[in-house]
Amino acid sequence: MLPLESSPAELRSLGSAVLDAAVDFLESLGARPAHDPRSFTQDVAITGEAQPLAEVLATALRAAESGVETAGPRYLGYIPAGGLVSSAVAALLTQVLNRYATVADLAPGLVAIEQSVLDWLTTEFALPSTAGGLLTTGGSAATLSAVVAAREHHLGDESRGATLYVSGHTHLCVAKAARVAGLPRDCVRVVPVDDRLRMDPDAAARMIAADRRAGRQPFLLAGTAGTTDTGAVDPLTDLAALARRENLWFHVDGAYGGAFQLTERGRERLAGVELADSIVLDPHKGLFLPYGLGTLLVRDTATLVAAHRHDAPYLQDLGDGTGLPDYADHGVELTREHRGLRLWLPLRLHGVQAFRDALDEKLDLAEHTYRELGAMPGIDVPWHPSLSTVAFRCAAGDTATRAVFDAIRRDGRVFLTSTTIGGRFHIRLCVLSHRTHAEHVDEALAAVRAACSSTAAMTRSPRRLPTP
Repeated sequence: MLPLESSPAELRSLGSAVLDAAVDFLESLGARPAHDPRSFTQDVAITGEAQPLAEVLATALRAAESGVETAGPRYLGYIPAGGLVSSAVAALLTQVLNRYATVADLAPGLVAIEQSVLDWLTTEFALPSTAGGLLTTGGSAATLSAVVAAREHHLGDESRGATLYVSGHTHLCVAKAARVAGLPRDCVRVVPVDDRLRMDPDAAARMIAADRRAGRQPFLLAGTAGTTDTGAVDPLTDLAALARRENLWFHVDGAYGGAFQLTERGRERLAGVELADSIVLDPHKGLFLPYGLGTLLVRDTATLVAAHRHDAPYLQDLGDGTGLPDYADHGVELTREHRGLRLWLPLRLHGVQAFRDALDEKLDLAEHTYRELGAMPGIDVPWHPSLSTVAFRCAAGDTATRAVFDAIRRDGRVFLTSTTIGGRFHIRLCVLSHRTHAEHVDEALAAVRAACSSTAAMTRSPRRLPTP
């Protein structure tokens, strides 16, 4: 039994055992399949009795074996997250320090570290000196605070008829945030897209005008810097101009694609993002961190404070002379872990250029994937990748595409996902993990070729019932 307050020797033993398990896990990633469909059946109930550390760790690691290996290099579905180990080390240190860093007066040094991360990001996105933000658990929480700030800024207490605008490829977290914020379901308008799956600014303008004539209150226009389906980037400059003309809050969902702002190609493709009133990006996607870190950046920090700040008598002992923000005034959380170290430590340890280079590699791998898929007979690749996601399908139709997809899933070596666009079934391949390199993408392409060959063989030679 390990005491709640362990001795230094006991803690070193605990740390060594966990570190050994982590190293063994990381060493195995190169050989592990991306998908293990086996169900986990071991009893993990809390019995009340203490168990040996080796037994506890073994159970936890066996539990992690089932499902999708999201830490591995062959996870190419949804939006990958690599799980940078240096960030995990920072998280361990953060948890051990256990500082309350939501109010600057109680942990000014750690708040200064967190604020340095936000300052760096606002500079990367060319936002003005009034900009600031908040580190959150992910894009959904960040989006909620953005929607609340936009509503407060444009509508105040009178939100009847509030209306916001998305496209059919905007992440569902925007509509969900509106609902959680207390707005009715019919407040969300879906704007048509062009043939590149980007929001149509002219269609948005017509919808906004029609809603104003109907007595509604348009207040937010949401563009996307990298859709989940295909990585498409909306025409952000045009949407920003429309938002300015119509006096709307311009929000950019860059949860997936925002990190590509660190690259030269990314800045070109995300042109106009610097005009946003709010930007969401997820370091646990494009900056390769473990799950649990999102970011909200706003053009004017005062808009966050106006929407979220509340006072209480029990806070009267806190000072206000640090010159640092109280993050409790920027979002919905009052008690939150210090999150800045999880990004600050990797940036300082590896250097920013390492992240820029890794992101450039992912753009190169997406281009390679696009070319190789396009050269495969019978494969249709409808859209050139804007970022690092490539969607494709079989020219023969949905049935053949589903068969190829199912064959890849059954094999389990690589993990891809699917989506439906324009009523047609598509397979997605998204490259984003820092552990994914050319050899892993080529392995996925080989899996596609093998699945196509198998499907074609089955089509040519259908299975026949045995002769009686």
